[in-house]
Amino acid sequence: MSTLNVNGASQKERKVSALTEFKEVTKKDAESLLSLEFEKLLNTAPESEKQQLNEDFRGFQRLFSKFLKGSGPSVLWDKIERLPENAVRDYASLEPPENSVIKEMLNKLVVVKLNGGLGTSMGCVGPKSLIPVNHDFTFLDLTVQQIEYLNKQYDAEVPLVLMNSFNTDEDTQKVLRKYRGCRIKIYTFMQSRYPRINKESLMPIVSTLNTSETEGWYPPGHGDFYDAFAKSGLLNTLIEEGREYCFVSNIDNLGATVDLSILNSLLNPSKGPHPQFVMEVTNKTNADVKGGTLIQYDGKLRLLEIAQVPKDHVDEFKSVKKFKIFNTNNLWMSLKSIEALVSRQGIDMEIIVNHKHLDIGLNVIQLETASGAAIKDFENAIGINVPRRRFLPVKKTQDLLLVMSNLYSMKSGTLTMNPLRAFPSVPLIKLGDYHFGKVRDFLSRFASIPDLLELDHLTVSGDVTFGKGVSLRGTVIIIANHGDRIDIPAGAILENKIVSGNLRILDH
Repeated sequence: MSTLNVNGASQKERKVSALTEFKEVTKKDAESLLSLEFEKLLNTAPESEKQQLNEDFRGFQRLFSKFLKGSGPSVLWDKIERLPENAVRDYASLEPPENSVIKEMLNKLVVVKLNGGLGTSMGCVGPKSLIPVNHDFTFLDLTVQQIEYLNKQYDAEVPLVLMNSFNTDEDTQKVLRKYRGCRIKIYTFMQSRYPRINKESLMPIVSTLNTSETEGWYPPGHGDFYDAFAKSGLLNTLIEEGREYCFVSNIDNLGATVDLSILNSLLNPSKGPHPQFVMEVTNKTNADVKGGTLIQYDGKLRLLEIAQVPKDHVDEFKSVKKFKIFNTNNLWMSLKSIEALVSRQGIDMEIIVNHKHLDIGLNVIQLETASGAAIKDFENAIGINVPRRRFLPVKKTQDLLLVMSNLYSMKSGTLTMNPLRAFPSVPLIKLGDYHFGKVRDFLSRFASIPDLLELDHLTVSGDVTFGKGVSLRGTVIIIANHGDRIDIPAGAILENKIVSGNLRILDH
């Protein structure tokens, strides 16, 4: 029972009030101190960079202010509504366009690839888009081939736009020279450069604008696309050219190709108004339970990410029965809608707080946003439930094994599933990080990529190598214990086998 003081307020209430007041004071203090820090940083910048940096800092301050004000979950679980009919359309219901209008349609399209990431997670230096993924072609090579094929096939002029980060811009620019002879216009723009913040002091960890201090800076996620695209001037230029829609996707998603049926549904809807935003979703499997999903909330279509889910509802969120679809991050948007929303600061994306521990021993936070979260700010937004083939991301070397294998054939930069594969689903592959996690180590362990056409599941752990012409079928588990080495001989056929540390081969 609380004790009342002379003013009638309980000690507990006074304590809560004092804590709230303390938090408010420290927040105000943090905002004003950050402004002072930014002024100091700008004074160390070359005159030619000051305007750009000032814009970046203003963008960061908006995020920072929102981060400080944030309290409680951004989604109240009980307010989630059932998705209305037609909020998510079935891909099979879309009508392909007549051949006679394809050129005109393509000339209204811009393809944007998010190219801000490095290949460090796979042990590579430089932009991830420059890692070879199939027949020595890189992600960027395949993208250029896909669009050039469209332009030649339909006598069209689809441009490619790359959103680079300060980490990837220089190396990407050098490589772009090799595409000069291709029938494709390539534009680039830079996303913002934001300072990493010390978790305790909430202040930038850098004291000068020395670009060699790369650990002090970060690109703020693909939600920065809208502001950075508009700020670059490219958005306005492309609208003036008569472009109407952009197709935005991650450059490491090899399934994210231009789809004429989706484009037709945007430009020539069979009924209702033109959608201003389309998110491609696909059916969840047990490998996708953490992926963001679409919900109806406050009368609008909204992306729900696992970070927004209250802890006691996480299992429900992961349920394939309740939330059957997830976001592929293949997004189609009206260019004029982006322009109008950015000009009035009408895009309000949830902040993702990314905690990192740096090699120099500091705990920092990065404030980021996700581009799909803007769906609620666009008019007539819909989802389209697409086939799984449109989601083929390469995040780890186990994904690389799939796309390098005979499971896929390549034509004009597009990978398609081998028709000899009996099932449309891809095998589940798990490779041990220590021996297979880096691309160089991964490649050194295969004399040739095994035949995976009849594979369902592969787990490899420990010091394992594969000879030439190996076939893996059904469920194969290969585990070399610490200190052991297993060499799978050339021409071996492993079907439903467990291979253990002393090279015993057992039926699975």
